[in-house]
Amino acid sequence: MVRPPRKPRKELPLVQLLPNALTLAAICAGLTAIRMAAYGAFSMAIALIVLAAVLDGVDGRLARALGSDSPIGAELDSLADAINFGVAPGFVLYFWALEPARELGWVAALIYALCCVLRLARFNVGIKGESPVDKRFFVGVPSPLGALLALAPMLLARALNLQVPLMPEPVAIWLILSGALMVSRLPTYSLKTTIYAEQAPLVLLVVTGALALLAVYPWHSLLAIDVIYLGSLILSWRTHRRERRQIAPVDED
Repeated sequence: MVRPPRKPRKELPLVQLLPNALTLAAICAGLTAIRMAAYGAFSMAIALIVLAAVLDGVDGRLARALGSDSPIGAELDSLADAINFGVAPGFVLYFWALEPARELGWVAALIYALCCVLRLARFNVGIKGESPVDKRFFVGVPSPLGALLALAPMLLARALNLQVPLMPEPVAIWLILSGALMVSRLPTYSLKTTIYAEQAPLVLLVVTGALALLAVYPWHSLLAIDVIYLGSLILSWRTHRRERRQIAPVDED
């Protein structure tokens, strides 16, 4: 019996595995954040969720730069976002302040996580279907920023050096509102924007200053990002609404 010839094995440079490795590292960070919160190490839990957000911003760009983006990588990235920005923040806030509220706290954590999953599902369908009309805007708050908004009560408590968690009821309401912003139809500015070349030095200076402030005053800086982003939601809504009015067809009698 003659064996059929073997198909040639496809070679894959190890560097092309790096984007998926970063995505898996982000998942490890999100899961470890839940473990840290269960032990009461809430500062470490927040830091790990922020780390997961940084890795989430890097892996996709790195995959495109290396030409190693794939359907598996896209699905893996979406699963990572569901864990890191949906499940992990809900658990962290539950262990921090919502557990005394019992059923109310748990329901708030569930609603937030489900909102994140629904937002990611809608985003994936949008990518595979029609492309957005205006690429300057997202529909709803992206999941990493939604997670940062959800953690705002913890950031506030740490910025004010409070020794006890905030009351569970306001935290539960805030968590649900953060989830609602993710699944809303609110137009939000996309961070995937371009700049002019002559603006690069100024942008680098601003980014360097922001990183320095984040290293020295982490809680104040993260809370400031939340406040600035909330202000941008109002601005993006007004800008989008004004532009839609300008391009709306005018009825002629």
